[in-house]
Amino acid sequence: MKYKVRFTQRALKELKKLDKHTAALILGWIRKNLEDCEDPRIHGKALTANLSGQWRYRVGDYRILAEIQDENIIILILTVGHRSEIYN
Repeated sequence: MKYKVRFTQRALKELKKLDKHTAALILGWIRKNLEDCEDPRIHGKALTANLSGQWRYRVGDYRILAEIQDENIIILILTVGHRSEIYN
């Protein structure tokens, strides 16, 4: 069972705001590690408290917040941003 990656409108907008090099780095990481993977949980960390149910992926100084939907075999990318601003 291989997972597919989907982006929210917010995540796409945030990716467009990043410089081209950083956006390419993040998209490359997603393609390499998340697209068509068997278990997306091995690369990330589960979040707690008010972000419970979401997963965090670390790409340098940037973070990807995602929701893993096992019933649909989808990784939904919720937001992308610098680590100092992502949890606000």
